[in-house]
Amino acid sequence: MEFKIENETFTARRIFCVGRNYVAHARELNNELPETPVIFMKPSTCLVPPGVHLTFPPHGKELHHEVEVVILIGKDGRVQERKEASAFIRGVTLGLDLTLRDVQSGLKAKGLPWEKAKAFEQSAPIGDFTAYPGKIDLSNLEFFCRVNGDLRQQGNTRLMIFPVETLLVELSKIWQLRRGDLIYTGTPAGVAALNRGDRIEVGSDTLGSFFWQII
Repeated sequence: MEFKIENETFTARRIFCVGRNYVAHARELNNELPETPVIFMKPSTCLVPPGVHLTFPPHGKELHHEVEVVILIGKDGRVQERKEASAFIRGVTLGLDLTLRDVQSGLKAKGLPWEKAKAFEQSAPIGDFTAYPGKIDLSNLEFFCRVNGDLRQQGNTRLMIFPVETLLVELSKIWQLRRGDLIYTGTPAGVAALNRGDRIEVGSDTLGSFFWQII
């Protein structure tokens, strides 16, 4: 999948996802608060642009929405210090980390990886990117998720356990960041089940609104 920002084109590469990055969300799932970021990955084939119908995954029953701020990396390299992070960010949008909660619970109980619950086809819907730097304050960015018009999640990046700059530093300790990498930065409280026919909207006054429907 490709993204265009101003006169630049980016090809999606890796999708890094951050779990348990909001206190209230970790507590609503009875998870311990992490001392370092919880990182997992999805293939770029999971991405779905706005307006495309989402097929309910056949290998699970409890599909949850998780709205997240998504960061697009604009150049190769490693972020050594927090003050360097902004130079690596080229765009910001909102996305969904769709999760089969029943499948994930079964995997966690057995100590198994989460891919079947997190990295299935169409599990990473993503909106259109807004250029960065610009008018975006990554330390105070409000966003929401509505399902069939009802507000389900409302978050603000100031409530992150690990802010965006910290995430880039922590990721860089293990991986060299690449142009086109995406970082899903974690979800606030309010995750809940989705059903066939549901219309999902994620939005922000700064970033705009994006829609998908489940079939």
